[in-house]
Amino acid sequence: MHTLARRAAAALAAILLLTTTATTASAATSSGFDDWSCKPSAAHPNPLVLLHGLGGNGPGNYSYLGPYLAAKGYCAFTLTYGQASPAIPVGGTVSIARSAAEIEAFVDRVRTATGAAKVDLVGHSEGGFQSIYGPKVRGYAAKVGKVVALAPPTHGTTFGGLVSVGAFLGLGPLVDQVLREFGCPACEEIIVGGAAVDQLTDGPIAQAGVMYTVIASRFDALVTPHETSFIREPGVRNEFVQDSCPIDPVGHVGLAFDPTVAQLVANALDPAHATRVSCGFGPPL
Repeated sequence: MHTLARRAAAALAAILLLTTTATTASAATSSGFDDWSCKPSAAHPNPLVLLHGLGGNGPGNYSYLGPYLAAKGYCAFTLTYGQASPAIPVGGTVSIARSAAEIEAFVDRVRTATGAAKVDLVGHSEGGFQSIYGPKVRGYAAKVGKVVALAPPTHGTTFGGLVSVGAFLGLGPLVDQVLREFGCPACEEIIVGGAAVDQLTDGPIAQAGVMYTVIASRFDALVTPHETSFIREPGVRNEFVQDSCPIDPVGHVGLAFDPTVAQLVANALDPAHATRVSCGFGPPL
């Protein structure tokens, strides 16, 4: 009888151990890039939504920065927004308003999947513009903790060649096809005096409760003048890559592929644990 009792107790203990282990594993935090099973950690409770540039797509634009941030312990997600045709992997060419609605829906999807109250937005080029535009114009600032914008045409650009992002990713022929068949409403909306720029700059840009960092390059040939990226308002950090690394030749497109910029982004997302930047060299494009 005592033997049976001991065996029963041992079996019960084994069941409890397996149950506890399974429960712990299912609740464990994790990190990853476009891993929808990812669960944010206490150190990085806000998942990241990474927004690509005009004429690019999420997986290509963030093929470097996405895995880099995931390795830092973040749950990071990207999408290809603003596709004129779902059959062509070129995004951001439709109207800014239409893309902004898609992005907000994706933000909600990430929040639901991860259980997070807020996300942090990291945007490059038009994606940088969208990271600033959405919280203000669509009014979802309460869902956002931090914004890190790489060379956004915040106040409009004097040069309309922002589709160079797609060309850099090897999408040149597809970009040409999209522009030829569908046009590019977004291109007209983010130049100086464009409709979306006017919406964004009508009154204060920065929203209460959101921490903003804008990173630009002095060698950017697309968003010009360079200072038009910056948000000159309280609570916004504006910086040039060259403030930290004066000889980094990184251009507009290269910002998403520059090890220097990756460190600046990581520091902006977690300023309490910012580290000294080790200077690298980004593509001068």
